Amino acid sequence: MDKYIGCKLIEAEPINRGDYNTLRGWTVPADENPADDGYMVIYPDGYRSWSPNDQFEKYYMKVTPNPKLKTGCSISTDMVEGFIKECHVATVGEKTTIVRAVLVNGFEVIESSACVDPANYDEKIGADICINKIRDQIWHLLGFLLQTAAGGVK
Repeated sequence: MDKYIGCKLIEAEPINRGDYNTLRGWTVPADENPADDGYMVIYPDGYRSWSPNDQFEKYYMKVTPNPKLKTGCSISTDMVEGFIKECHVATVGEKTTIVRAVLVNGFEVIESSACVDPANYDEKIGADICINKIRDQIWHLLGFLLQTAAGGVK
């Protein structure tokens, strides 16, 4: 099974409602569709549940496998890049670049860069510097999330 982060580090795999119920030895209730796509979720204490796709994908993010680590997973470059929904670049004054990144969860990260001499100003270079700073912040934020998911808050 793959690992995902949300508020806990869990294991999950895609499975429809009918197959999940069969696996558990249950009958699908008459008012539920056995073809509904979803995920079987296994929590750290061994508890199993089924979650519909929309709910699962809203609250959990797949992490990159890394068998060298105790958690068995880590934050990857693809995860960091995928967390950026959009970037907005602006020049302020004659030598300052500001980049506002909107993340997939709606959180915003803002960074700035400036040069000494306006004659040397290049918005693209300034934006590249800002975006790299933003990526570093996302690494930090996702690392915090993974640490909390893997070990809790106490």
